[in-house]
Amino acid sequence: MESMLNKLKSTVTKVTADVTSAVMGNPVTREFDVGRHIASGGNGLAWKIFDGTKKSTKQEVAVFVFDKKLIDKYQKFEKDQIIDSLKRGVQQLTRLRHPRLLTVQHPLEESRDCLAFCTEPVFASLANVLGCWDNLPSPLPPDIKEYKLYDVEMKYGLLQVSEGLSFLHSSVKMVHGNITSENIILNKSGAWKIMGFDFCTQSTNPSEQELKFPCKEWDPNLPSLCLPNPEYLAPEYILSVSCETASDMYSLGAVMYSVFNKGKPIFEVNKQDIYKSFSRQLDQLSRLSSSALQNIPEEVREHIKLLLNVAPTVRPDADQMTKIPFFDDVGAMTLQYFDSLFQRDNLQKSQFFKGLPKVLPKLPKRVIIQRILPSLTSEFVNPDMVPFVLPNVLLIAEECTKEEYIKLILPDLAPVFKQQEPIQILLIFLQKMDLLLTKTPPDEIKNSVLPMVYRALEAPSIQIQELCLNIIPTFANLIDYPSMKNALIPRIKNACLQTSSLAVRVNSLVCLGKILEYLDKWFVLDDILPFLQQIPSKEPAVLMGILGIYKCTFTHKKLGITKEQLAGKVLPHLIPLSIENNLNLNQFNSFICVIKDMLNRLEAEHKTKLEQLHVMQEQQKTLDITNQMNVSEEAKSSSTGNQTSLTLEEKQKLAKEQEQAQKLKNQQPLKPQTHTITPPVKQAKDLTETLIDNMSSLTSHSISKPKVASSGSFSSVPSMGIGMGFSSPVDSTKRNITNGLNTTIGLQTSGFSMGAGTTSQNFFSSPSGTGTAKVNIVPAPNMPNYSPVSATSAVSQLTQQNRPADMSSLDNLFGPQKPKVSMNQLAQQKSTPWVNQFVPPQGSPGTTSSVLGPQMNIVGQPGFGMQGNPFFNPQNFAQPTNTMTSSSSASNDLKDLFG
Repeated sequence: MESMLNKLKSTVTKVTADVTSAVMGNPVTREFDVGRHIASGGNGLAWKIFDGTKKSTKQEVAVFVFDKKLIDKYQKFEKDQIIDSLKRGVQQLTRLRHPRLLTVQHPLEESRDCLAFCTEPVFASLANVLGCWDNLPSPLPPDIKEYKLYDVEMKYGLLQVSEGLSFLHSSVKMVHGNITSENIILNKSGAWKIMGFDFCTQSTNPSEQELKFPCKEWDPNLPSLCLPNPEYLAPEYILSVSCETASDMYSLGAVMYSVFNKGKPIFEVNKQDIYKSFSRQLDQLSRLSSSALQNIPEEVREHIKLLLNVAPTVRPDADQMTKIPFFDDVGAMTLQYFDSLFQRDNLQKSQFFKGLPKVLPKLPKRVIIQRILPSLTSEFVNPDMVPFVLPNVLLIAEECTKEEYIKLILPDLAPVFKQQEPIQILLIFLQKMDLLLTKTPPDEIKNSVLPMVYRALEAPSIQIQELCLNIIPTFANLIDYPSMKNALIPRIKNACLQTSSLAVRVNSLVCLGKILEYLDKWFVLDDILPFLQQIPSKEPAVLMGILGIYKCTFTHKKLGITKEQLAGKVLPHLIPLSIENNLNLNQFNSFICVIKDMLNRLEAEHKTKLEQLHVMQEQQKTLDITNQMNVSEEAKSSSTGNQTSLTLEEKQKLAKEQEQAQKLKNQQPLKPQTHTITPPVKQAKDLTETLIDNMSSLTSHSISKPKVASSGSFSSVPSMGIGMGFSSPVDSTKRNITNGLNTTIGLQTSGFSMGAGTTSQNFFSSPSGTGTAKVNIVPAPNMPNYSPVSATSAVSQLTQQNRPADMSSLDNLFGPQKPKVSMNQLAQQKSTPWVNQFVPPQGSPGTTSSVLGPQMNIVGQPGFGMQGNPFFNPQNFAQPTNTMTSSSSASNDLKDLFG
């Protein structure tokens, strides 16, 4: 990086030193500032061309400088010859004024070190453009190195040179004498200008028709700067020492050949033996083949061949060359018209500018910028021409880059932005507003472009207001938000409210609706929507415009209308408008459709809000309860922590409470378990046969005359049926366990009846009663007699001691899983006593024995008990010889009975 900077510094220093040394002390520097070295020109490219500006006016110029150091090698008289030749050429150029001749801004000035004069701004010489880079700065300027001539430039450039020669030959009566690519200068606009009048010759008989021009003989001993360039010189100069206007036409032909062959001359000339070279050249010219002209366009090839003819009389003159078809090109003619524009009146100019947009696309961009744009912008001083010129300038601006637009076009447009008359200027700018906002810098937009839009909105012309309102949405996205909010929107609102034109009011509403998407939501809600209620007119178009803005705001994703606004402002405004008499059916339907959509949105949003509030309230209640519990626990813990002065006993008690609480906390929660009663694994025995056998054995022990004990007796009953049932209430599902005796068993041999003394006394136990139980066993008539079996006196003892019976046998029977309970308790758990299941049919002679029937007679049916039974008479039966006097013996019998 350092090396590059040092190299750049040395280059700048060298150039500055060269300029300083060359121009220092020259009077030109008093009025002009000399810039960088840009090109070279003149005979032998001896003149260095610099950029420059006039100090007083800052006008751009080109400064031509001839450094006398270039001729230090020559003798003094040769130096003087060279200086005199150069001075003569500049002085002659200064005296001549023509658009095709280089314009001198300041005459030649001489100092000890250099010659200098100033001209119009210059780009380069034609020789530089064609690749001859002698006397140019190092490094080579890139704009010259990369420069390429377009066809239209070649055509029009050669036409300009022809017109310049026509002026010299016809008007000035002068022969230039040295028309070469070195003496043709391209100015900043691209125009080709003639200079280098060092060897010009004035006619000796200007008043006569046939002009005569003096000619000097070629002197090879003179310095090269004192002689014309022989490669472009006509043969008659050397061979016959004569010249005329046709000699310049030969030089023009040589230049044209060089232009189409990248700077190569048609002949190479040996300056040491120039006569021999021209003699050979003469022969070649007389036999000039078309192959030698193959690079030249066909439409001009024959004309160039004529120009290069050996005979001067055959060559076309300059005026004839300007009229050849080759120059009848649209681009060339357009450029030619621009050069003569100052000669045209406004009508001619307006017609030309109207057709120009069709031609501009056919021209190269550089030609347009260099040649056409300056001519167009120069017409901005004429207000009547601005509406015709401005569209073309904006068309060129579209093809320019932003930098080119700012540098080349915007400075000339700035004054036009402020022009209010004619009104077409404003219309044109509005139509191209997107271009202006895209390429104009923000500061200039704010200071120049937007004020023009504001003026259009406030213009008295309804047409201008309508056009402005229609165009604003097309470039609204390019306007900065503060300008739109604070300046543009208020003017649109004023135009809507204050105008008397229905079209302006409707267009204002349409414009607002289209630019809503570029606005902020709250600005629309707070500023635009309230404005709609201020509109006074009720025409259908206005009402539909209002509805459109509401609908756009309501449906837009970024904007939207809050439910508060809908309920409080929008719907109360829209609903009355919907029933305006001016609306037709379709318009009314549009209103109702939007209103329904708003109501649906309002309902959905508010319902959702209420549902969310309800859920939040429920959650809040839960949180409040939890917080209260936490607060109480924290209060307890804080009160516990604050008790610092506890006695030893209180501390021990507190420790035990904490330990107990910890145990309870760690204990698993109690869960209710369903306790199902499963039947015994061992199946119940079928006791039918055992019961029959026991009954048989009991009857076999009966005696004819038993002693009747006070506690109980057995008496025999003829043909008595025995009904025995065993039921145990095992669980709440009322499952019956019958041990195989589920039906009434009838025995023909004998029968017995078991009865309690009281109705509430159970057969197995009598905790509350003191009565005696009597069991009479009476043999049947057909039954054999058995010896009586005497029981112990346990029954009488039971009556005396009133003890409950041993129920362990039944406990074993019903299984170990149930707790021991009395038979009364078991019977009371049943909702329906099992004894009712064994009721014999009415009128049966037998009796049903109830073992576990509380609150019932021992006999199954009323009237069949021992007391009050008409068929029962103790006198008709024999008394048993033995009685059961102990409940323990009965219990033992039951034990045997149930295993």
